[in-house]
Amino acid sequence: MIDQHIEFSITDRIARIVLARPTARNAMNAALITQFAEACANAAAGPSLIAIVISAQGDWFSAGGDLKDFLANREHIHSHVHAMADVLHAAILDLRRAPAPVIAAVGVVAAGAGFTLVCACDLVVATQSARFVSAYTSSGLTPDGGGTFFLPRIVGHRAAFDIMATNPVLTAAEAKACGIVSRIAEDGALDSEVDKLLTNLAAQPEGAVAALKALFRRGEDGLAAQLDAERDSIAARAATPSALARIEAFLKPKAR
Repeated sequence: MIDQHIEFSITDRIARIVLARPTARNAMNAALITQFAEACANAAAGPSLIAIVISAQGDWFSAGGDLKDFLANREHIHSHVHAMADVLHAAILDLRRAPAPVIAAVGVVAAGAGFTLVCACDLVVATQSARFVSAYTSSGLTPDGGGTFFLPRIVGHRAAFDIMATNPVLTAAEAKACGIVSRIAEDGALDSEVDKLLTNLAAQPEGAVAALKALFRRGEDGLAAQLDAERDSIAARAATPSALARIEAFLKPKAR
């Protein structure tokens, strides 16, 4: 029996996708990514939705790709990572093509693919304690999930390259200042802040927000090709001795 790592529902024209692997910091293994992609496809096909909300159980929005899963497939890591990126990227394309705006609700930490997923959303609500970090290059990898497409468009080319090359941990306030975060909620008030945003979106005339998103999408003709380039790059990097060594070192128990 496959573990359920995603909770999906549509109620009152709101689609909700919840990352539900809290004991693993919502790290994205093959099962989670597959279930996430299925939920995104269902949400994108939902009729007349007000919004799609992506949130998570536990303290972590997502730690990104499951590095333990990478090493468990070490003998065929290139094809494994390549296939996982393909599925994740199908989900990203569905979210971008969906007429409804996509909202990321970030409680504490979004790292790696969790960070790039945030960048792919239309709106981001984060708590004051939230933290954001790219983290890919520190593991010898390159971004996937559309990070190299979306982040430069949000913060500018030089700032994006700095963030992804040097991996600073951004506070919610810093992420809002550079445009990654839309709204900041007090700790413990994330759901209520998201609800305020949903109420605002629901109050707009029927179809207006969907039409606005469609206009924003007109500048994303190169997204699919960039996702393919990211997929090829992260799969190739994952198979290098240097990246494997960094991943192994990261997963070793830390001395106390």
